[in-house]
Amino acid sequence: FYIVRITPTPLGEGKSTVTIGLVQALTAHLKINSFACLRQPSQGPTFGVKGGAAGGGYAQVIPMEEFNLHLTGDIHAITAANNLLAAAIDARILHENTQSDKALYNRLVPLVHGERKFSAIQLARMKRLGITKMDPKTLTADEINKFVRLDIDTSTITWQRVVDTNDRFLRKITIGQANTEKGFSRQTQFDIAVASEIMAILALTSNLSDMKERLGKIVVANNTKGQPVTAEDLGVTGALAVLMKDAIKPTLMQTLEGTPVFVHAGPFANIAHGNSSVLADKLALKLVGKEGFVVTEAGFGADIGMEKFFNIKCRASGLIPSVVVLVATVRALKMHGGGPNVIAGVPLKKEYTEENLKLVSDGCSNLLKQIQITQQFGVPVVLALNVFRTDSPAEINLVCEIAKQSGA
Repeated sequence: FYIVRITPTPLGEGKSTVTIGLVQALTAHLKINSFACLRQPSQGPTFGVKGGAAGGGYAQVIPMEEFNLHLTGDIHAITAANNLLAAAIDARILHENTQSDKALYNRLVPLVHGERKFSAIQLARMKRLGITKMDPKTLTADEINKFVRLDIDTSTITWQRVVDTNDRFLRKITIGQANTEKGFSRQTQFDIAVASEIMAILALTSNLSDMKERLGKIVVANNTKGQPVTAEDLGVTGALAVLMKDAIKPTLMQTLEGTPVFVHAGPFANIAHGNSSVLADKLALKLVGKEGFVVTEAGFGADIGMEKFFNIKCRASGLIPSVVVLVATVRALKMHGGGPNVIAGVPLKKEYTEENLKLVSDGCSNLLKQIQITQQFGVPVVLALNVFRTDSPAEINLVCEIAKQSGA
């Protein structure tokens, strides 16, 4: 099962709630083995207007506080790895600006017990540079220059530092203002931690060696010749992999009714692919057996998270869902149909609390489009209408009838 929703609104459609409720129904009530696979929430949205992502009511992951906050520290591991790479970039630029080729070479290939040896990662870099020599003593001055200098063009650096907090004053900063940085300063910024490419890598990786290879291919900038500079060039791939070695393991939690949940990875759908990890899905499928079900959810709506699920995650994992569950609410459809703006903390306008079939009917154009998108992938779609006490029977019947007519 793949859970997705119509285009999201500030009201929230209840995608996580439906995911958890479905798994509880299958496992606790129908006695069918099933597993939920959810993304780990970022502390940014958790402490912002959106709030947590543990579900709601009697369909929650518990303990909710652990789920929404540190959990087992996967996001902190991503933060550490990301910022290590960012620090390595600026440190390398500083050393190249202030040291000779010989001094850099002595630092990169130091004497140990009277001899110099290239590391495996250095030999790989030399191979990319077309240098086939294995003995550090035999390199020419030109080869040493090519080996020690990345010549990073600072205007092309795309790798930013991250923090898992909504701290707007870090959106643009100046680094390198201390005297020890010898006049090297530049403007940069902080991103939210889960926006790191390392989060996307974690969600798509299949094992530790695959993750290490993906980490090494991260492009952080271009050099002065316009060629890409990678984490592998900086020599930090192994360190990044070690920092992430425990984060690669999905976290096992439970719902209020004691059914199992894997929480793993949390890339955003607007800047990454927005789905929980491939590893969690594969492990859950193995655990439920041939007769069981795995329920995994998308980020954002069917118009972005689901398309990236099929185009990116399914290609990476080789898995295809048996059915797509499309979550919608009457009040969200009213908003898509031209209802008044919804503002956090302000009571809902009467259009959302009283029957209004015209708004619902107009808003179903969004629902129809999401159903059409799903059908293009050749997977059956089921509408899950998340009902609220303000929804009238006529509004509910109207949505269900329109969905059936469209093939859901």
